[in-house]
Amino acid sequence: MTPFNKPYMTGDELYYIKDAVSRGKISGNGYYTKKCHSFFKEKIGFRNCLLTSSCTDALEMAAILVGIQKGDEVIMPSYTFVSTANAFVLRGAKIIFADSYQNNPNIDATAVEKLVTSKTKAIVVVHYAGVACDMDIIMDIAKKNNLFVVEDAAQAIDSFYKDKPLGSIGHLATFSFHETKNIISGEGGMLVVNDKSFDKRAEIIWEKGTNRSAFFRGETDKYSWVDVGSSFLPSDVTAAFLYAQLENLGKIQSRRKQLWNTYYNGFKILEDEGVIKLPNIPEYGSSNGHLFYIICKSKEERSALINFLKAHDVHAVFHYLSLHKSPFYVEYNEKIVLKNCDNFSNTLLRLPLFYELEGQIQKKIIELVKEFFKK
Repeated sequence: MTPFNKPYMTGDELYYIKDAVSRGKISGNGYYTKKCHSFFKEKIGFRNCLLTSSCTDALEMAAILVGIQKGDEVIMPSYTFVSTANAFVLRGAKIIFADSYQNNPNIDATAVEKLVTSKTKAIVVVHYAGVACDMDIIMDIAKKNNLFVVEDAAQAIDSFYKDKPLGSIGHLATFSFHETKNIISGEGGMLVVNDKSFDKRAEIIWEKGTNRSAFFRGETDKYSWVDVGSSFLPSDVTAAFLYAQLENLGKIQSRRKQLWNTYYNGFKILEDEGVIKLPNIPEYGSSNGHLFYIICKSKEERSALINFLKAHDVHAVFHYLSLHKSPFYVEYNEKIVLKNCDNFSNTLLRLPLFYELEGQIQKKIIELVKEFFKK
């Protein structure tokens, strides 16, 4: 069976993990954590960042930092993973879901402003498949209405909005290093702090609500509990694994983009014939090769294609289920209609894409999909 995903190891992960252990400090904020922070600041250009145990943790930190309280409203896409919403629900927010574009799973930026009320506190955008949302429109709405913007860039490492790295535009941003992502550490994430007014508090929240980091820098003679927080920082063993991946970012990205382009070129004839739809990359965005999907004409057609591929030892998957139709949301909120989001939930199919996917196997997948639609 050709898997949907296979974690890629660069070869240096165990070497760096052994080195981290030999240094005698394997808890959070150690040698390799600092090296990862430096990489993102110097190589990517993020002004400040903090590794976390997951992207979910980073989102929860963002919800605390922007001051979400019971009754606040947060606008976000319905077509996203549950963590995007959960982080803000945990702080008492009411989630206001927005629809996707008709030709793109990302939040329809032109539909956001009409959802803003006096209770709105933040807008959360999700750069689905590493493809940028229209950030100029989003940031203009936020500025006009005095709102915070959080970029859920879980899938968006090394992708851009115009010439700006995704994750560098909103007030805060979050990334994932889960084993299904381009750059991995098994589980792991990162909070990016673009608004310097959040710097001090972000570090305190990261360190269980204490000023421990300031104490170890010699900025205070003792550390104590000064704010809410939790143990959001990962082990330095995790950071060591991640650093081995970051050193190979260029190589990994080059291969994934090559695989993405091969899929796109291989399926273009099916799109030209009106059989399927392919990913739409807006002129202000780019693809980072995170995932490749096709859009079928119906839920039934997608299910049949999944079964056909499975019968030929290829594992393809679908996601997400619209959050506005989830049992948890429906129990506490009125029903809403988001037709574009629902269409992606019913028809989008993800194909295997991972660093070690062999060319002949990818060719087989392309030919199988073409064979299915011929029949």
